[in-house]
Amino acid sequence: MSDSSRPTGIADTDVYITRAFDAPRALVWKFFMQPDLLASWFAPTAHSAPEDSIVVEPRVGGRWELAMVSDATGDSFPMRGTIVELVEPELLVLDVSAVAELGTFDNLFLRIQFHDHGDRTRITLHQGPFDRDAQHDTEIGWGESFVKLDAQLATAKG
Repeated sequence: MSDSSRPTGIADTDVYITRAFDAPRALVWKFFMQPDLLASWFAPTAHSAPEDSIVVEPRVGGRWELAMVSDATGDSFPMRGTIVELVEPELLVLDVSAVAELGTFDNLFLRIQFHDHGDRTRITLHQGPFDRDAQHDTEIGWGESFVKLDAQLATAKG
């Protein structure tokens, strides 16, 4: 769910999402950092992120890259990130460029904090800056991806 009460420093054009997952932080972290697990959930409905498109180099200066592929058309939308801050399993910060149906986006940042709540994990995600259309589509895309992540985490814990 998107949080309508934005903390100070979150621009109106940024995506800001808080979301709880029914899984321990170490497991949620793995689903963001291991290519096979990332491929199992990342991308909105009717899209996928093929494992062979994913590169994760878990270090400052390392790459965090993937391509979202439309299941209907096969069109590929690459996302290229450089890790600028990494505190395992607490924080992932990326400088990002991405190609989407709405165009090309450069000089984006993506900051994800992983908060430990025992058997649950809360993340706060801050990404931007976007124009209004891209902001809306990005919020929807993360929401749909997180539904897939919920399902994968339930299977991994089961």
